[in-house]
Amino acid sequence: MSTDTFMNCIETIDLTVGYTNRHDGFNILLENLNLKLKAGELVCFMGQNGIGKSTLIRTLAGLQRPLSGTIKFNNLDSKTIKSSADGLPHHLAVVLTDRITAVNMTVSDVVSFGRYPYLGWAARLSTEDIQIIKETLKETRIEHLKDKKLHELSDGQIQMVMIARAVIQDTPIILLDEPTAHLDLNNRLEIMNLLRRLAHNYGKAILASTHELDLALQTADLIWLAGQDKKIITGIPEDLVLDGTFDFIFQFKGFDLKTGKVQHEPYRGLNIKIEGSGHEFLWTKNAFERKGFSITPEASQHTVAVRQTQGSLEWVLDDKINFRSLQQLFLSLESFV
Repeated sequence: MSTDTFMNCIETIDLTVGYTNRHDGFNILLENLNLKLKAGELVCFMGQNGIGKSTLIRTLAGLQRPLSGTIKFNNLDSKTIKSSADGLPHHLAVVLTDRITAVNMTVSDVVSFGRYPYLGWAARLSTEDIQIIKETLKETRIEHLKDKKLHELSDGQIQMVMIARAVIQDTPIILLDEPTAHLDLNNRLEIMNLLRRLAHNYGKAILASTHELDLALQTADLIWLAGQDKKIITGIPEDLVLDGTFDFIFQFKGFDLKTGKVQHEPYRGLNIKIEGSGHEFLWTKNAFERKGFSITPEASQHTVAVRQTQGSLEWVLDDKINFRSLQQLFLSLESFV
């Protein structure tokens, strides 16, 4: 895989994206965008449904014409690249949400298509091509699936195959539209960690549109955040949390982004003081808040201490009663409510 890097792999200048229609002329989704996608960075593109995330991805990928403005790849105008012998396939790879119909193809067959922009008229894989495919299957951790047919794979495995095909294309830029959609937690984590490795270890510039707020906050180097004003705000995740931008864009209801927790109403009418430390304390506090108790650090009606005793956890209520699980503790507290 190539490790060549460029400072700005993609740059947009006054870019406007959307659709043309018969009646109104233009349906503008995002306008006057001046964005930079840099080598070695994983950028997560976020925003509410229908805001134009897929449209921007398709426009950057050359699959849809911009309404106005310029897109540059490695300082070259996109029109210049399209008319060149190499074309866009040598500059970027794209993974879309379109369903795959060739389900009888093997994983090896599908990922090998990533090498087609480099093949001659005979369309034969060289020794170098085969080595790149082998290395990528290992890097994406799907080498054990190489002889499987697509209809034998889970949705998460198919998504990994499509990402592997994009990686095998060996471009400095990879664009992905909702790469973790409809996947379970393990597969979502695997894909986001893979994208981070590709950006950081191989100098790829990676842009992924996503609704995975929790994963984006923990994995992205930069966030592109689309607002209702057809503009895109950019910044590192922590800045956009702390300055209130995420709250303003998404208008969270019952969710505190600064703590990453759902807000619970203390309906029980009991004040609890919790003593302890580490993740045991945090999960205990979470359980009490979810159960409707009010957590107070000082004066309280009851005190719960979280302790490690002979390698196992126990919860002590008011220095008198020991419990081996939170469920048992809550059953006891029901008598006080």
